[in-house]
Parts: sequence; structure tokens; C-alpha cells
Amino acid sequence: METLRPLLTTYAYNITGSYEDAKDIVQEAYLRFMNVTQHIENEKAYLIRTVINLSINFKSRQKKLLPQYPGIWLPEPVATEKTDAAIISKETLSYSLMVLLEKLNAKQRAVFILKEAFSYEHEDIAEVIGITAENSRKILSRAKEQLKATVTKTSKKISSAYLDNYIDVIHNTDIKALEKLLNEDILLVSDGGGKVAASLKPVAGKDHVMKFLLGVYNKFYRDQKMERAYINHQPALLYFTNNELTNCQVFTLNNGKIENIYFIRNPGKLKFLEENFK
Repeated sequence: METLRPLLTTYAYNITGSYEDAKDIVQEAYLRFMNVTQHIENEKAYLIRTVINLSINFKSRQKKLLPQYPGIWLPEPVATEKTDAAIISKETLSYSLMVLLEKLNAKQRAVFILKEAFSYEHEDIAEVIGITAENSRKILSRAKEQLKATVTKTSKKISSAYLDNYIDVIHNTDIKALEKLLNEDILLVSDGGGKVAASLKPVAGKDHVMKFLLGVYNKFYRDQKMERAYINHQPALLYFTNNELTNCQVFTLNNGKIENIYFIRNPGKLKFLEENFK
């Protein structure tokens, strides 16, 4: 049964957006499994069902606490090319989708993920989370309406040449070249969790984002060690200070231009990622 841990962790991570909490949820599911006295006919199904429901409960509690979170809460990033089998990379949602799903409540999120990302039938979803198949259909419909778009679980990989160009442009403070790389309505979002410095509000629009990117890079990151990565299937840059990961920058591109940049700086959300790059 231990071989199921990566799959169970992936379910929990996709629903909660937190790898560290996903590990705790899976461990709790195993403890419940070991303490069950009656015979379990399908042990894998039992564990998956337990993890999904524990994850929904966790996400519901987390949502209630978010108004107290300093600034904007972003999902914990994972390196989808360096997970060391702790989580199933191909089943891990893209970072853009993880962010987008924060618009949904916990049950909507779970139904959406199970149906759209894992191809569950509504009858199966109903059995897993204790609702009717018709209710599952309604929840999915409302979720899609809130998202206003159908989205996939992975993003097309961007060539390393694109990131190399971006790095050169930023490093050389080439304003005209940077302007060509950014969408007009680009949005930059930071998450410091109140533990490190980060913008508490999104930075919107090409001009404001350009000033922010150049200012932050020249003040804090010009002399830091930097690595390219794919985070949740999307291009990213990792910055290290004294071998400690201090910023994970995830990029979303649309029609060849940068549409969103996510700065994940909360140290608690960088621990697992840092371990994969040591």
C-alpha cells in the first residue's frame, strides 16, 4: 500500500495547493486505514476517498483563514521535472490552473479536478465525496461558470531560449526589449506570507510591471545565483541567496508574451522545492 503514497499525495496537493499539507493529509489517511477494524474490500479506493475528503475539509478550513493571510496566497510550487517520485509529475496541475482554482470553494475544486483532470465519471465522484451524480454535475457547471473557461492540467513547455532572452533583457536593463516581451495587461502577483518582503497587492499593467521587475532585479537579484526550472509544467526562475531559495518566479505566456508572473517568496512554500535543487 505504501506504493500508493505518490498518487495520494498528488490528489491532496492538487486539491489543497500545498505539498507540505498534502503529505500530512496522506499520513492521516494511512493512520485511519491502519485503525479500521472491519474488512476493506478495495483498499486503494478507501485511501483515495479518504485523502480526497480530508483534502476538501482542509481546503475549506484554509479558505476561512485566508482573509487573515498577509497579502495574496499563492499555491506551493513543485518542480515537475525533479519531484523524485514524491509526487506524480504528469498528474500535477499547471501553476496557472492551481491559481485559477482558488476562485472555487473546496468542493467545487475537488469535483472540477476529479472530472477535468482525472477523468472521473460523475457517478464515481458522487461515491467518493458523498453526493449524488446530479449534484456533481451541478457543482461542475457552477465551477466552470465561475472560471469562465475550460482549462487543461498542463501547459505547453516554453523553450529555454525564451527564458534566456528574458534573463538577458532584465540583466541588461533593456527597457525596449522588455516591453516587447510583456502583455499590455500583464499581472504580477507576490506571496511572502508576511514572513519576507513582498508586494501585498498585484502589480498590473505593462508599465508598472516593467518598473517593478527592473527595480527588484537590480536591487535584490542581480548578484544572486539563478537557475531555470519548470514549476508545475511552466517556465520559472529560481533565485538563491547563500544556497537558500529565496524566490520562485513562475511565468505564464500567451501568444508569445508574458501574461502573468508569480513571485513565491514565502519560505514555508519553498522548502520542498529547495530540496530538489540541492
